[in-house]
Amino acid sequence: MQENLHSPHRLLIELRIEHADLDNLIDLAVEKQPVDELALRRLKKRRLMLKDQISKLEVMLDPKEPA
Repeated sequence: MQENLHSPHRLLIELRIEHADLDNLIDLAVEKQPVDELALRRLKKRRLMLKDQISKLEVMLDPKEPA
């Protein structure tokens, strides 16, 4: 059971959930007036880092076959 909690597939799901949560936060921050530019940049930077982690995990879990 412990091994399943730390599996790459579970981590991928958690990262995707966090990425979606950040998308929602960014949408809310943009609608808010006045816009806190610093907070918005930090949220976007974190979202980009998550996107990179997700991409790396996806490649690791489903590597492309050589042509």
